[in-house]
Amino acid sequence: MACGGPSNSRWICIMFDEFPAEQAYRILESGPILLVSTRGTDGSANLMTMGFHMMISHDPALVGAIIGPWDYSHQALLESRECVLAVPTVDLAEKVVDIGNCSGETLDKFERFGLTPVAAKTVNAPLVGECWANLECRIADDGWSQRYNLLVLEVQRIWVDNTRQEKRLIHHKGDGRFSVDGEMIDLGERMVKWRYLMD
Repeated sequence: MACGGPSNSRWICIMFDEFPAEQAYRILESGPILLVSTRGTDGSANLMTMGFHMMISHDPALVGAIIGPWDYSHQALLESRECVLAVPTVDLAEKVVDIGNCSGETLDKFERFGLTPVAAKTVNAPLVGECWANLECRIADDGWSQRYNLLVLEVQRIWVDNTRQEKRLIHHKGDGRFSVDGEMIDLGERMVKWRYLMD
């Protein structure tokens, strides 16, 4: 229970349940689940599933991504300094989870999960043909990688498959639970302060 209020008014008590601080990601989920595509110095392509990322800047387009040494893709990303952030839709949900449950050290994930590597324009890592969108990225800043496993990626190019019927994205809520994009609410007319960021 939480109680409070201004000193000149009645106190109000609301029945809040406390939630574990170490599970804050379940409340502040950062965006859709992504597949990260990399290419190692040996020429092999790999995929990993990533749920911890955030937009940092509009222009240049910067994305913060948590990718650490526990991920097989980590070394390839640090060596090549580039990757592709692929945005899967709900029809790929089971594959996305399965990709995150195995290591590219022992298998070719593109082949194993029936995904198509497509040549990118500005990076060596492949696009994922079955994903709705693919963002070609290069590392802009790795200064926080030792302490927080945070890499700042600058988006170079974006490719979107507008012919895809399924465009609903998946969001990880923790403990293997996911939510799926649903109804779109358009409040664009109320965004008066941020109009310059809108189409």
